[in-house]
Amino acid sequence: MKEYIELYELNKGDIEKFLIETIRNNGQYVSVDEIKVQQFYNILPSLELIYITDKQFQQISANIFHHKRKKSVIGKSRDYLVSKLEEKEHNVSISAPYISSATGESCVTVMLFCEDYFYFFDFNLVSLLMRFGLLERHEAFNRVTKFFYFLIGVSLMFFSIMSIGYAFYDYVLQLMNPTEYSLESVFKPIIALTMGLAIFDLAKTLLEREVIFKAYSDKKDDAKLLTKFLTAIIIALSIEALMVVFKVALHDPAQMLYALYLIIGVALIILSLAFYNRILLRMK
Repeated sequence: MKEYIELYELNKGDIEKFLIETIRNNGQYVSVDEIKVQQFYNILPSLELIYITDKQFQQISANIFHHKRKKSVIGKSRDYLVSKLEEKEHNVSISAPYISSATGESCVTVMLFCEDYFYFFDFNLVSLLMRFGLLERHEAFNRVTKFFYFLIGVSLMFFSIMSIGYAFYDYVLQLMNPTEYSLESVFKPIIALTMGLAIFDLAKTLLEREVIFKAYSDKKDDAKLLTKFLTAIIIALSIEALMVVFKVALHDPAQMLYALYLIIGVALIILSLAFYNRILLRMK
């Protein structure tokens, strides 16, 4: 939604001028007759909701959608919405983008005062941007993409749970065999738990940003996600390196060089991540 709002703000003047002029030029449809005012849907494809209030902002009409009406909202006060509106021309006010309680979508509201009544027109923000050629979106492709992200996210969660389950399962097996119990018996579950946590966090973020709520955030947010994931990986590798050092020291000190290679590799990843974060701080 952040990208949508930025696009809207960059083209705010042209969009507002278009909405105001279109509504004014079709003033013959501005009427308390719900069937008549519903004709605006044939002119404005990005329109998603119309309703009418009296001077006290008490709703006197149903919520008029394109193909249906909702009468249960008649009598509802719309006074809370007035504070969001900014007067643009005589008797016409427009709101900043916000989430509509009626549709759950981001929208922009135009309020027109005519003959003792206030007419509210809610325009879907995405459809509005597409109308001006500022945004391209294919619904079928979006559904396929969302399903794919959902499938991958759920799969990642499943394997993160399996990793966590394996950590406890392996530790219980080691605990039940005191002769095989060693320092490695403690380190292995910790590594499995750390990896499970990292994978679960990645899956959660993926579902939140791409399925539950499509977040069009900037690259800095993507970088933060990468930093968070790599931090968990570094912790797991550091524990693994420590475990290798102990194993080599106890069983075959001649192989200590390989443990050193692993530690150097972890150190290089930490330095790379530090350099990466430093670049991010300069970008802010």
